[in-house]
Amino acid sequence: MTSLGKRLIVAAKEARSIARGEADPSSYRVHVPATVDVAGIRAGLRMTQTRFAEVFGFSAGTIRDWEQGRRQPDTAARAYLKVIEREPEIVRKALADQQTPTS
Repeated sequence: MTSLGKRLIVAAKEARSIARGEADPSSYRVHVPATVDVAGIRAGLRMTQTRFAEVFGFSAGTIRDWEQGRRQPDTAARAYLKVIEREPEIVRKALADQQTPTS
């Protein structure tokens, strides 16, 4: 099993404990960094700004603005960018077009 799979199982067990009232929900913390290196994440994936935007659902202009310091990613975008940085293939798989063929 992959390390992501193991982490997902642990997270699911923790969530179940919270839902059952067996654990205090305030014990669970998520860390979203105050800043992220968008250019570094993109460069690590060896993608152009345009390709990174296409693959992960951003506009190319947003990527440019973040990288040039005109704007900063909000909390949700920073969290998403960290997931992309750590598990890009899983994000791609999750976002893949899953349309079923029509008969």
